[in-house]
Amino acid sequence: MAYVVEGKLPHRVLSDLLSRLTPPAREVVVGPFPGEDACAVDTGGDLLVASSDPITFTRRNIGYYLVNVNANDVATMGARPRWLLAVLLLPPGVRRRKITGLFDEVNGACEDLGISVCGGHTEITSAVSRPVIVGTMLGTVSRRRLVRPARSRAGDRVLLTKSLAIEGTSIIAGERRREVEEILGRREARRARDLLFDPGISVVREALCAVRTAPIHAMHDPTEGGLLWGLKELAYVTGLGIEVDLDHVPILESTLSVCEHFGLNPLGLIASGSLLIVVSRRGAPGVASAIRSLGIGCTQIGRMGGKGLRATRRGRRVRLPRLRGDEIARIL
Repeated sequence: MAYVVEGKLPHRVLSDLLSRLTPPAREVVVGPFPGEDACAVDTGGDLLVASSDPITFTRRNIGYYLVNVNANDVATMGARPRWLLAVLLLPPGVRRRKITGLFDEVNGACEDLGISVCGGHTEITSAVSRPVIVGTMLGTVSRRRLVRPARSRAGDRVLLTKSLAIEGTSIIAGERRREVEEILGRREARRARDLLFDPGISVVREALCAVRTAPIHAMHDPTEGGLLWGLKELAYVTGLGIEVDLDHVPILESTLSVCEHFGLNPLGLIASGSLLIVVSRRGAPGVASAIRSLGIGCTQIGRMGGKGLRATRRGRRVRLPRLRGDEIARIL
């Protein structure tokens, strides 16, 4: 079977591949599983949490993306990101200033989050036609604060931070600049491009705030495939259904306008910068309030329970679209 749609492998395929692996050693507290953002290893003290991710959907700000996307995955397990290893694959003919710019981007993003670059690899190779970078982020968390999706229960509330698909909106506004300026006007188009940095795609602050505030049952950052894929992964890893109220999902007007123009569904648009948080009904208000006190939006969008992924709009059940991949791949 050939795979022609860009993006993550289907869960069933990935599950089959992972089932072929030798079972992990006993010190592996959280191992490879579809929907898990990172792994956790018991090293005798605090748990070591690690995650790896490449940057493939955009050519802009890829050093910034590398740090934040990988830091987000570590933070979703309640861990503080601390160390980064980066692999940079560069095409023949790349200029020295391009390489320097990438290093400066990575270093600047690490400084913002208090992360140290501790290793990696840089290579020029004809295997790539443009720079491709892959990061491995390491962090630490106490066993008590490790976020384990298996703790999720029916009735838990699902919170979403910031507004949906700010990452996808920013990428499109940068890659299709002229068209987006015609849709939104120059000022709003510039704001759309800047969503990458303001409010930004990092979820580290809100993730660490959440685990300090209440026992968190699960966290997941919806990246490729947007909110729809993120919720499906959350349902898969928790073993519970999810009902989402689409009327409560926060989406910027600029995102809606861009998606309408290009014929995209914002629910399936790449969405780094938002964080899905699963917490008990009693703990949800306190977590949302604590995150809002940081100046970060936080909205209750659904609850855990039942079977499958379900959605309502204006109090009525609606059918969710079936998307084969991230919506951004249709135009970039």
